[in-house]
Formats: sequence, C-alpha cells, structure tokens
Amino acid sequence: MRLEEVVKVEQFRNDSQRAIINLYYTNSVISGQFKALLKPAGLTPQQFNILRILNGQYPEPARIGLVKERMIDRNSDMTRLVERLVSKGLIERTVCEEDRRQQHVKITEKGRSMLHTIKAKVDRFENASQQLSDKELDVLNQLLDKLREVYEPEP
Repeated sequence: MRLEEVVKVEQFRNDSQRAIINLYYTNSVISGQFKALLKPAGLTPQQFNILRILNGQYPEPARIGLVKERMIDRNSDMTRLVERLVSKGLIERTVCEEDRRQQHVKITEKGRSMLHTIKAKVDRFENASQQLSDKELDVLNQLLDKLREVYEPEP
C-alpha cells in the first residue's frame, strides 16, 4: 500500500518529505512487529540488543560502556536495562577488578538459552527483507547509510 493511502494525504510537499515520513512510518511498522515478537519472551528490543551484544562477547564479560557504544538505541537507560536483565537472571554484573568504578556484564546460561529459544523467530523476522533482491538490498543499505550521515551527530 502506498504511503499516501496509509497516512491519508493526497500528496507530500516534496519527495524529501515523503521519504522521511516513509522512513518514520516503516520504522514504526517494523518496530511494532519486533516488539510483538519479543513480548512472549518478556523482552524489550533494547534488552534483546544487550543480550545479543553480550552473547557475541561470550564467554568474556563486557564493560557496560562498551555495550552502550554498540547499542542500536544509544539513548537507552543502561542502568535500568541492566538491572532488569540481572533480576531476570539473564545477565550477571560484576565490579571490574582493575577499576572499581567500572562494571562488567556477562550473559548467563539462562540468557543464552533464551536467545536460542527465540532465534528461529528472530531469524525469520530479520530475513523478511529477502523479498528484495541482493542488488535492491545493497542500494537500500547504501542510501540509508548516506542519509544517516546527514542526520547523525559527529562523534
């Protein structure tokens, strides 16, 4: 369905406005579906992101700062997210021996098991974009990277 039909407008001011609104709307659709996929597991997308990052580090722990740097949503409240995952037994938190101000987090076996349980659903969700050809996916990724450079603040 065309965006104009979804948001019930005859036309946009210009193609740039249409593209940005299309990105917002498409993100909303994809995010909503992903939240629904994770809900039965009792996870939010941000919690899932942390578990995947830590699973990639496994068996080594990671500094909380490193996890935050790798997060997709960097505006997340890491303290609250980590605390929820610790209380669920999905990760463990320890104080860094070298610098007691730093904390390390590590995924637990329960966390790894949860990821394994939902892996097939997540894989199907992430592979849904295979309706696009490899060439289309390449162009889409290049365009999104280029557009993000315009909006992303300098590091």
